[in-house]
Amino acid sequence: MIPQVSRPWRAAAVAACALLAGCAQLSPDGGFDQVQQTSQQRLGQTPVWNRSPQQAQASSERVRALLHDPASGAARLASADDAVQIALLHNPDLQADFAGLGVAEADLVQAGRLPNPGFSFKRTHAGDDLKIERSLSLGLMRLITLPTTARIEQRRFEQVRLSLAARVLALAAQTRQAYYQAVAAQQGLQYQEQVADAAEAAHELAAQMARLGNISQLDGAREQFFYGQAQASLQQARRQAAQHKETLARLLGLAPDFALPAQLPPLPRQLEAVGDIEQQALQQRLDVQAARTELEGLQASLGLTRATRFINVLDLGAVRTTESGKPNETGYEISLEIPLFDWGEARTAKAEATYLQGAHKLAAALLDARAQARLAWRERQDAYALARRYQDELVPLRQRIAEENLLRYNGMLISVFALLADAREQAATVNAAIDAQRDFWIADASLQQALGGRPQPGKQP
Repeated sequence: MIPQVSRPWRAAAVAACALLAGCAQLSPDGGFDQVQQTSQQRLGQTPVWNRSPQQAQASSERVRALLHDPASGAARLASADDAVQIALLHNPDLQADFAGLGVAEADLVQAGRLPNPGFSFKRTHAGDDLKIERSLSLGLMRLITLPTTARIEQRRFEQVRLSLAARVLALAAQTRQAYYQAVAAQQGLQYQEQVADAAEAAHELAAQMARLGNISQLDGAREQFFYGQAQASLQQARRQAAQHKETLARLLGLAPDFALPAQLPPLPRQLEAVGDIEQQALQQRLDVQAARTELEGLQASLGLTRATRFINVLDLGAVRTTESGKPNETGYEISLEIPLFDWGEARTAKAEATYLQGAHKLAAALLDARAQARLAWRERQDAYALARRYQDELVPLRQRIAEENLLRYNGMLISVFALLADAREQAATVNAAIDAQRDFWIADASLQQALGGRPQPGKQP
């Protein structure tokens, strides 16, 4: 009869099970709560990871509520904030990135798990003699390096989480910019339709006067050219409005069957003072934090590689041998990798080069953060000044000129074609004002992205 496993073996198995039970476990949300907290702090809005059909249905209902216009009952995107919230709920690319966080957490939990023990069984016989060997082994080197490996994987997981939060902020900025582009394009289209109608009326008047011989062929050709130019501009405005709306809808994860406001938001009365933008960028930008975390992980990996340069495979096992007619034999065995051909120089050199690469990436991230913050701040200042000039000075002056020309026309001091030419110049000024207002709001969104969140008030040095 072959003896059963002894009590020490059973005790060891129970202890191993207890250790395994105490290992890291997968969290219910995959570590997504911190991504939500970061987004709420930086944006004032919270993303949702649709991990189940019920969550996806709830997000769809919330999207419909954000698009619902109580006045008309139709779908209408009322503000840039609503557009950002819809993108955080419904953008399919972002949802795919959220799933990547679950992959990273699974790697983290796996790195914290104890290695499975190995069991071997050998049965031989010679005549009437029966010999059975049993051994239970454990990867001792993996067990020794488990805490360090778990810390390295924790840093990698934190890096993935920071990168994902940065992706959320980037999508928010892209959505804001696309929203302002789409609203401005629609506003320009509406104004261009009015210009085209006026050009058509002028064209019909010129054609009628040409038939009566009241204008020269030059004036008639000029009005015909202006009419064709207005129609071409109208076609271009329609194309741009459709393109920008499609871009916005793609970021929202929706079809472009929603209405937009007729005008861009009004300019703020004045810009609030912003504190040290470079310092804010270095403290708030998540790509800088991710680069720091990556470098810390590479430093730990380099230390582990150096520590296991010569021996990185070490197994320890317990052995029990049962043979007919002889007492049972118990003992242990150790197996290790002999560094005869591979002394680990290549692995160490790779780890050192990777660490150096990470250090340079961090330096580049710091440099880019400062430069982008400075550029975005100047862009917003210049865009605001230009938009203010159009709104407070140029558009009112052009309107005053138009009113004076109308008085001159009523007094028969200028012709109708001179009045129409002035109207075309006024249209160009209004279109430029719309573009300037759009550029300010885009620059404002770009500044938030460059700083990694909302600008903090203060005095710019």
